[in-house]
Order: sequence, then C-alpha cells, then structure tokens
Amino acid sequence: MPLAMNKEVFITCAVTGSGATQDRSPHVPRSPEQIANSAIDAAKAGAAIVHCHVRDPVTGKPSRDPALYRELTERVRDAEVDVVLNLTAGMGGDIVFGSTEAPFPVNAAATDMVGATERMVHIEECLPEICTLDCGTMNFAEADYVMTNTPGMLRAMGGMMTKLGVKPEIEAFDTGHLWFAKQLVEEGTLDGQALVQLCMGVPWGAPNDMNTFLAMVNAVPADWNWSAFSLGRDQMPYVAAAVLAGGNVRVGLEDNLWLGKGQLATNAQLVERSVTIIENLGARVIGPEEVRAKLGLVKRAPKVMA
Repeated sequence: MPLAMNKEVFITCAVTGSGATQDRSPHVPRSPEQIANSAIDAAKAGAAIVHCHVRDPVTGKPSRDPALYRELTERVRDAEVDVVLNLTAGMGGDIVFGSTEAPFPVNAAATDMVGATERMVHIEECLPEICTLDCGTMNFAEADYVMTNTPGMLRAMGGMMTKLGVKPEIEAFDTGHLWFAKQLVEEGTLDGQALVQLCMGVPWGAPNDMNTFLAMVNAVPADWNWSAFSLGRDQMPYVAAAVLAGGNVRVGLEDNLWLGKGQLATNAQLVERSVTIIENLGARVIGPEEVRAKLGLVKRAPKVMA
C-alpha cells in the first residue's frame, strides 16, 4: 500500500482498563475522582478523547457500577478542560470456565455475564459521545477466560447505541471483527462512517507485526475513521505506525504502564510523548471540538435521574 500519512491526528487516552494493573503502578487510578483527574490531565496534555473504565475504589478491581460511571462522567463534564468522553461497554461478557476436563460449571467468582440491557445501563444514563463495542468473541491470555460477544449480543447492543445517539467505537481485535462490523453497518444496525479501534498485539487476537497491521488497516472501509494501538513497549512505535498508515492513535495506562525502562508513566506523560512523535512526523494534533465535527458527535450532560 502507498504511504497515506494522516496529517490531522486525534489522540485517545485509555485512562484505566479492566486488567489487574492496579497494584503494579501507583499511577493507575481507582476511584472516580482519580480516574477523572487523570483523564483531565491527559486532556490538558493533548488527548482529544478519554476512554474510561471504572474500578472499585477500595480494591481497584473492575466494576460495572453505574453510580461510579455517573460520578466519573459528572467530574469530567464539570472540568475546566473540554474532552470527548468514551466509556467502555465491554464489561459483562466474561466467561471463565472450570478445568479443561470439567469446564462446567464455570468459575462463578470470575465469570461476569449479563444481558445487553444491563451492559448498557451506564451508557444510557451517562450519555457519553462514544462507547466501545467489542466486535467479536476471542480467547485472552488467561487459560480458561473467553471474552464473549455473540452476533446477537452485538446486534442488540449496537442497536441500543445507535438509538441513544452514542457513537460506537468498534474494537477490532482481529480481521473477523472488522468483517462483522461491516455487516452491522450494511444491516443498518450501526450508522455508516463508523469509528474503529484496531487492537493489536492482544493475546490471542491479531499479532502486532506490520503485515498483520496493514491487513487490518486495508480491511477498514475508506470512509470510516480509525485508530490503532499496541501494548507495553510497542505502544509508542504504534503511534508512528498508525499515523503513517493514515490513522489516529491511542495511548494510556490501560495498555502500557511504562514511559521508559524502569520509569513508570502517568497518562499525561504518555500523551505528551505521543504528541511529540506526531508533531515530529509533521502532523497536527487536533482537539475535541474538531473531533466532534469530524466524527459527528454530540456532547450531552448525563440523564437527569428521577
């Protein structure tokens, strides 16, 4: 493929994910206040979008509690700095099986499986501009853990997002996920000119070698917008790779804890590093208002609760 560098790049900061990183770095935020403050610092550093999960404020374990999402949303919306809010809708699709000889019953303590409506409660209440749609089922690195997103579940959740006016960010962990995302658009479940996040190097999805990356890029329709990221030490090289291939970038503590060897990062530092890379390539980092215009997003306050 020819070089098709993106000259106007938006940065997404993935502030804190659902992985067990809360005890590996003091910079991984736990409470809604800490997550909001880290998101705001990332926005000040140049992130146009902040992608957020929530965690139990005491244990740091991932949570689906709508009250935590509401507090986070209100703190971000009340901040002095503008930023596009992207909330995860990926929680609630986790199965951890029993042993290889006795997969059932599943590991009830680790399994978190709920219906489409419950997975979307916090999105309906908080009304972020964007929420994620993990567009497929896949094995993760853990021996017996499967992230499950069936075609029926994705059609249901995608339809809810479209009806709410919240733009889905299609999380594509492999080429088949892009194949099904195109089917959702063709069916009318999702609107055209979709938004895609290419998730590279996540075991056991698409490996992050350049051949696979370009295959993923070439599978994205020309009128869609896309970003890409990889994990750990490959996070910053993928900033350059994504821009050179025509896309946007994602950095943040969800995917990488390190700024350099032996140096734990903050979200703001990772964003600052990515801004330097992007600008040194000759591109411009765009802000939240330009992103809303580009992606057709609407900024709204959370729903008033009775």
